[in-house]
Amino acid sequence: MLLDLSEEHKEHLAFLPRVNSSVVAEFGRIAVEFLRRGANPKIYEGAARKLNVSSETVQHGVEGLIYLLTESSKLMISELDFQDSVFVLGFSEELNKLLLQFYLDNRKEIRTILSELAPDLPSYHSLEWRLDVQLASRSLRQQIKPSVTIKLHLNQNGDRNTKVLQTDPATLMHLVQQLEQALEEMKTNHCRRVVRSIK
Repeated sequence: MLLDLSEEHKEHLAFLPRVNSSVVAEFGRIAVEFLRRGANPKIYEGAARKLNVSSETVQHGVEGLIYLLTESSKLMISELDFQDSVFVLGFSEELNKLLLQFYLDNRKEIRTILSELAPDLPSYHSLEWRLDVQLASRSLRQQIKPSVTIKLHLNQNGDRNTKVLQTDPATLMHLVQQLEQALEEMKTNHCRRVVRSIK
């Protein structure tokens, strides 16, 4: 599977051939550090002074490298696919080998960092429901007012919590239709490609 780099990412990565290999290696180190701890503008400014370029140029170069490494690591692309993806950029053979080696050395760590950054969302455990119908009240002798009460049990971080929801049947039916429509949408080729690229 080849990476599909946008023109903007190609522009950001176009800075790399203009510097020597030690600077590219340092950019790679900064990229991994960025993933671990977040952005540090002082690092960009220091590198920009040494290279006599704007800090924005350095930042774009590092961000382009971050995108290249994170997307490659997410998809766990092979050495050959990585080389083919980078070959399109028109870099020298030496730079291509350096980027490949940096990818191979860091992909496991990058995947670990990305998995830690992923939000821990609650997962479904069980569901209880009850249908209540109010047939009359003091002011209205004949009325039918149905409501559905749902007790949703969720797991998150090993803890179980409960959410109680109440709605009328019409809204519940609309919700069911929307969920069914979303499930049908997941069966389309486009959604399957998107899901594969996320994993």
